[in-house]
Amino acid sequence: MKDQNKPLIFVSNDDGYYARGMQTLIEVVSKYGEVIAVAPESARSGMSHAITIKEPLRLKKVREGEGVTLYKCNGTPVDCVKLGLNQVVPRKPDIMVSGINHGSNASISVIYSGTMGAAVEACLNGVTSIGFSLLDHSAEADFEAAAYYADRVFRYVLEHDLPAYTTLNVNVPKAKPDEIKGLRVCRQTHGTWKENFEKRTDPHNKDYYWLTGSFNNFEPEAKDTDEWALANNYVAVVPIKADFTAYHALEHVTKLNFDHDQEN
Repeated sequence: MKDQNKPLIFVSNDDGYYARGMQTLIEVVSKYGEVIAVAPESARSGMSHAITIKEPLRLKKVREGEGVTLYKCNGTPVDCVKLGLNQVVPRKPDIMVSGINHGSNASISVIYSGTMGAAVEACLNGVTSIGFSLLDHSAEADFEAAAYYADRVFRYVLEHDLPAYTTLNVNVPKAKPDEIKGLRVCRQTHGTWKENFEKRTDPHNKDYYWLTGSFNNFEPEAKDTDEWALANNYVAVVPIKADFTAYHALEHVTKLNFDHDQEN
């Protein structure tokens, strides 16, 4: 029987239910409550806030025991959260965590990230959430430092909560715990990815394209950003919300006077 007195913790990711990052995160948070995890059956990185609407979603329980129940789903990370909250959890979770992602989700990468898409979907449903990422894409990445700081951030948020409809984007440098200088609460770096599509030819002599690119930091000297924090061996913690309103542009757009007749 489930212990109703323990916090209910919902977990998801975008690297797949089998990913070492998510297994590490489950180990961290399961000390504090009952865990229910719903994650993609295969890697679904870069899915952002995509949802499945033209094919059925399927859910399968992978394991259950010792306070952890894990499901895999054929959908996107956001599908996993939507389906989990609607069909799997017995009540509203006390907190949701996503990750630990293999690779950075700092700066503009946050809008492409399936890890952060899942965390944002949870907070849109009124569930306090945190997304965790480690700056190491390797399948054999060392999650020691990420686990240590995930525990610290998770415990604080579980005890103190966050403002409504807010989630945290937490990125951890690729380093040993004693090499990291600490945590920095900061803002998202202003930058963008410069894409390059390599044209290649397959064995059937048909052309295809492979996405590559590099990150362009528009403010490399700024010291209050997530990219600066990570480059200087700090864990970057950025509070985010799903509000795309350009508040700085409201006055300018209002002056366009759309209600005025175009023809005098």
